[in-house]
Amino acid sequence: MEQTTPKTRLAVIPVITMFFMFAMISFVTNMAAPFGNIWKTNYEWAGMLGNMMNFLAYLIMGIPAGKLMSRIGYKRTALWALGVGFVGVVVQYLSSLFGSSVATFSVGGEPVMLNFLIYLLGAFVCGFSVCMLNTVVNPMLNTLGGGGNRGNQLIQTGGTLNSLTGTLTPLLVGALIGTVTDRTAMSDVAPLLFIAMGVFALAFLVILFVKIPEPRKDDLSDKTDLPDSSDGKRSAWSFRHLVLGVVAIFFYVGVEVGIPGELNFYLTDDPLCGAAIGGAVAAVYWLLMMVGRAASAAISGKVSSRTQLSTVAMAAIILVVVAILMPSDIRVSMPGYSVSDGFSMFQVPISALFLVLCGLCTSLMWGTIFNLSVEGLGRYTEQASGIFMMMVVGGGVMPLIQNAIAGAIGYMASYWLVVAMLAYILFYALVGSKPKTVK
Repeated sequence: MEQTTPKTRLAVIPVITMFFMFAMISFVTNMAAPFGNIWKTNYEWAGMLGNMMNFLAYLIMGIPAGKLMSRIGYKRTALWALGVGFVGVVVQYLSSLFGSSVATFSVGGEPVMLNFLIYLLGAFVCGFSVCMLNTVVNPMLNTLGGGGNRGNQLIQTGGTLNSLTGTLTPLLVGALIGTVTDRTAMSDVAPLLFIAMGVFALAFLVILFVKIPEPRKDDLSDKTDLPDSSDGKRSAWSFRHLVLGVVAIFFYVGVEVGIPGELNFYLTDDPLCGAAIGGAVAAVYWLLMMVGRAASAAISGKVSSRTQLSTVAMAAIILVVVAILMPSDIRVSMPGYSVSDGFSMFQVPISALFLVLCGLCTSLMWGTIFNLSVEGLGRYTEQASGIFMMMVVGGGVMPLIQNAIAGAIGYMASYWLVVAMLAYILFYALVGSKPKTVK
């Protein structure tokens, strides 16, 4: 008890540092989906493939990232992550410099150029980076907040900054691309890639000189809130609410990325909109996520994670179903950007409005699912964080499936997949998140 005040004072700088890293994650991740508009002009099937490569890295790096953090600590893991991210952005930039005339293989008789493969490699490397950053940020904020409602409050506050950078990325990409043509290329978004390189370099220097607490096994409680499993063996997988939470986070990231990603493609193909307006409208989704996370941060000290998650899951289901059923010829005014008119109000299908409003709902889901899933895990929290990062691959897999559905039966019909994923998240909030061990 006597150490409470010093720990509180020392936690301020680490918390701010984790918030900055949280913002980095979204800035890098949200480049992949709007970049898909560039590659779709060359390859019909390539819209979500860069996004898929970004999230595929989570599947490979999730558990190793957790082990790496346990071995070398939070700070060194973060530094490695930032260095890897810098390299990944450089590789994406290289895709704009050469290889556009060199075909490596063909898909359906269509030649695939070397520059596209270089871009996919860069997206994959960036995925390693954000996976490691996520592995550090989430358990650190939860630990600094002492778990429970307070831990969720810190995660949601960091998520607010995460959503701010998520808002800026598609907006900047859309503004740089303008109208998509056969000549649209990665060189059009080079300024954004240079900004990303600078941010990675700056973040590396900040983390290098900031003191970050390194929780050790002997500093963390070896006790959990639940009894040992029947065979006497323990791991994070021994907890039923974590196992179900892992599935929930897989679907959640698919929902978070799929809603604005497919909306961006939908509006880009709309003859009255285009890439710039599509990017700007998608940015409103991320802006509303920022608003939602700020609101959650304000109430999380009093309102439980379970209540928040069940409420927003139900609301999101309603909004998506309404968006699907709305006639496409009904339009509303929403903010957008064009090269000729700058920022202005543009007419978009009314379905876009309901999908954008989902940002208020999805904003709360990451922090609440993570918070509920690690409740009572004690010293297994770091292992659980690595498992969680592995399942973030859902943000690549599910939008890719949704994009395939959209190509087969239409953009709006593809959102029934989102409804199904939201239904599972609602189940988790109401039933699956109650702490139990696996028998």
